[in-house]
Amino acid sequence: MTELDWETIRYPIVLTLSVSLFSTLIATVLGVAAAYLLSKFRFFGKEFLNALLTLPLVLPPTVLGYYLLVLFGRNGVIGSFLLESFGFSVLFHWSGAVIASILVSFPLVYRSALASLEDLDPDYEDTAKTLGKGNFAIFWEVILPLTWRGILAGAMLAYARGIGEFGATLMIAGNIPKRTQTLSLAIYDAVQSGNDQVAFYLVILTSILSVLILTVSTRIFRKSHW
Repeated sequence: MTELDWETIRYPIVLTLSVSLFSTLIATVLGVAAAYLLSKFRFFGKEFLNALLTLPLVLPPTVLGYYLLVLFGRNGVIGSFLLESFGFSVLFHWSGAVIASILVSFPLVYRSALASLEDLDPDYEDTAKTLGKGNFAIFWEVILPLTWRGILAGAMLAYARGIGEFGATLMIAGNIPKRTQTLSLAIYDAVQSGNDQVAFYLVILTSILSVLILTVSTRIFRKSHW
């Protein structure tokens, strides 16, 4: 068993927490917006779009990673544009880990927000409209205060999911120590190299964080349905 090097494991811990935070914030904004649109409007193909937005929950991470490579690779639609216009590529960069985390965590926020919005009594909105409130004011002053617990619960689940992301991150961001190596990738490396002590501490840390987040999110979600 090799000696535990805190400097070596500090970076993946900080990177993972940071990546999960950024991705959760973005996924929450996108997830709430998508849930609001699908809960309020009827249009052709709505069921298909709903399935498409939920798809990352069931697809293997390697499949999601492949899609990201198609989009953000050097020859991809978005990747080639970024490279030619700004000389920047998300491949083997921490931003690639953020994008991968957004993709896998988005459905958790979206489904939670959609459930909260669909459970909301439409009489609240109707009353606000009779008082002359516009759609934007109704969302911020009526809908959001009544559904924030469900949205927060989904965001916390998304954060926990981001902490554990592995496959999609590996394919688009790689596994570069002190650059793109997250907790999951550091655990994989430690196990592969026989560094059981590092693997043990990282596994315990990841498990504790995940249990705490899941416990709090469950309590929040239950309160939102009282």
